[in-house]
Amino acid sequence: MITRFRQHIVAAGIVMLVVGFQPPAGKWESKFLTVAPNGTVQYHPDEKGNILPDFSRVGYYQGDQPIPDVPVVKTISASEENSQATIQAAIDEVSHRTPDKNGFRGAILLKKGVYRIPGIISITTSGIILRGEGDGGQDTRLIATGNTQRSLITISGTGNIEETTGSRVAITDAYVPTGAASFHVESAAGFKKGDKIIVFRPGTDAWIKDLKMDVIDERDGTKQWRAKEYDLRYERVIIAIQGNTVFIDNPVVMSLDKQYGGGYIYKYSFNGRIEKVGIEQLRCESEYTSDTAEEHGWTAIQMNKMENGWVRNVTARYFGYACVHLDDLAKWITVTDSRCLDAKSKITGGRRYSFNNDGQQNLVMNCQTTEGRHDYVTGARVCGPNVFYNCSAKQTHADIGPHHRWSSGTLYDNIVTDGEINIQDRGNWGSGHGWAGVTQIVWNCTAKRAAVQSPWANGKNYCIGLKGGKYAGRLTGRPDGEWEGQNKEGLEPGSLYLAQLKARKQ
Repeated sequence: MITRFRQHIVAAGIVMLVVGFQPPAGKWESKFLTVAPNGTVQYHPDEKGNILPDFSRVGYYQGDQPIPDVPVVKTISASEENSQATIQAAIDEVSHRTPDKNGFRGAILLKKGVYRIPGIISITTSGIILRGEGDGGQDTRLIATGNTQRSLITISGTGNIEETTGSRVAITDAYVPTGAASFHVESAAGFKKGDKIIVFRPGTDAWIKDLKMDVIDERDGTKQWRAKEYDLRYERVIIAIQGNTVFIDNPVVMSLDKQYGGGYIYKYSFNGRIEKVGIEQLRCESEYTSDTAEEHGWTAIQMNKMENGWVRNVTARYFGYACVHLDDLAKWITVTDSRCLDAKSKITGGRRYSFNNDGQQNLVMNCQTTEGRHDYVTGARVCGPNVFYNCSAKQTHADIGPHHRWSSGTLYDNIVTDGEINIQDRGNWGSGHGWAGVTQIVWNCTAKRAAVQSPWANGKNYCIGLKGGKYAGRLTGRPDGEWEGQNKEGLEPGSLYLAQLKARKQ
């Protein structure tokens, strides 16, 4: 098998690197990888060939292009009255412009001042940037007025992923390890380099049984996992084909095992998905009547059915749910240098998910939160890779990590919180969350304490270089995750994401 063969060659190279290169005094490396002096990353496979995935191809254009400064084509001045119609009219006007050679229609500049918005500002066309003149208290302020729970700014295309009829073929490998970027299929004749595909992993009864998710302790509302609800669809791009071996841009982030249904690939279309939309340099605030108010602005920015977009330098205050919510069909989004502060809501379930990512191949970096619950979080059946890097959370009321139902392939890199980071079997919390995730990697993070468990089957979770306490988790008796270097200074590389990005770009 080519994938396994390549990994075994990598493993052989590791032995030579370890003998020839040791980290400087006071520094240490994970047993899962080695970074050579030239920046090359070599991965150490386990007995099945599983390695830590490469997380470097996430965010806007997979990190290969900088976020651009798009020229302004429309300028709006502030009005203390209802500004919603004015801003929406400008968006609609710019949406009719012809995109430039880079696919952008232009930026709409909101000058400093207060803009009162009683409803929703909506962007449904590619190539539009909504830009303010800063996210400070005296800069461009968008106020969600009134007493309705809603998102202030929504960006969304239309339609859905549609499988190309007749294109589905089976993956023939008995086992495709985590981290692999290639596999065999029964026939690659119908595919070519550049095709967008779905790597499909079917849910099966055998898989659920081995995870013990058919015997979740019952309470009112608990739902045992059902196979048909756990089909997973990973968006990928074919980068090469050799015979019937397919090479993909982003790796497999959970193993594909024949005993659990193996996997398939198929081509797809998504004609209504939009791209190249950005929100930047804005301060979004919600009116509220009390610290526990529920009927007011809920999310500052919500994105779905789009790719290659961004949010940067946005501050959200007083919203009940999030600064940014990336829905399940948001892909290749970068959220950077943004803040979710002083949330107002009841402190209970379904609230204060400060930066919530339900999409694929997204990057949240350099962000801060206060008064959140699940500040850097993924939801149910989230298909990675996804990355949270260099973010902080203060005065937090719950935990950071995958929230429920099998998120796969998330890196939490240099996250600092005064609360907890947890990756565990959540049992009957919610309506039966169960195992929150697999291939969840906590790298060089700081927390009050953490629980990192590995599921009974189909993968592991990792806690490497944590500064903070360790505890068993909500439910004891679960397999422990892979822990290394707890409270040990000097982990190299200091950032897994940055090391992988540097290695890939060399």
